[in-house]
This record gives sequence, C-alpha cells and structure tokens, in this order.
Amino acid sequence: MRVAAGGGGMERNPSELPGMRRNPWVLKTPDGKTEYRAFRDVTLDPPSLVVLAGRSELRYRLRCLEDLHEMLKEHGGWMPLGGAGEKEQPEAGSVEAWARARGNPVGGWYGLKEGRRGNFATYVAPIMEILHLAEVQHTPHGGRMRAV
Repeated sequence: MRVAAGGGGMERNPSELPGMRRNPWVLKTPDGKTEYRAFRDVTLDPPSLVVLAGRSELRYRLRCLEDLHEMLKEHGGWMPLGGAGEKEQPEAGSVEAWARARGNPVGGWYGLKEGRRGNFATYVAPIMEILHLAEVQHTPHGGRMRAV
C-alpha cells in the first residue's frame, strides 16, 4: 500500500513517513538534556513504540499513545511526569506511576522489555507532544503534561 505524499502525483511509502523505522522522530527528553530517536513498529507483536536512547532500546505498547491521551483528557489538567527507571519508585499520581499501575488499560506495565520498562514518561511525553496529543512543560527537573 502506498500513501500519496501530496501534489504532483508523487507517492510516498508509509514506512518512510515521520515516526516510522526509516524516518524516526528525533526528540529530546523533557529536561532537554538527552536526544533520542523513536518510531512506531506495527510489525512487532505487540505493535510497539520503539525508543533508541544511546545504546539502549526500549519498547512500549503502541496503544500507550491512545490510552495515555484518553487518561489525560479524563484527568483534565496538568499531571506530573514522574519519569523513573524500572527499579525506581515513580512519584504517586504521575504519568510514570499510571504507566505501571494495575488499574491502567493493560493492567500493568506499558514497557515491554524486562529491565527497560521504566522511563515511560521521559520518552513518551515528547512523542505525545509532536503528535499534538499533549502539551509538555519542559523543565530541568520534573516536568508535567496535559491533554490537548
């Protein structure tokens, strides 16, 4: 399947669209310190949001984008990011805590790779922002987000 790129009859392969493996987003963490790449991969089981940060590869369930947007809309205001590694305790009431909670839509972790399931809020928040699903407050420490 090919998707028109717009105008002039030119066509663009969907795998080359922004946010796909061949054309990943290049983003910075909310604190502005770390650059990383991210892309959607619907060929993985389950479909995943892949984050490449330095030599680390993290994977989150792709549905996290829709689920997080819905939760933020229901929350109705700013929510702390609370980014934390898998073995660290996230801030209560934060996006990071929600991404691990048994009460979220997947019943626990959105992260898929054992040992690398944390830092959900750190990497997913800027993706939500680039997709115009959320506004992210970029600060040296902490940060917060809300649905758009």
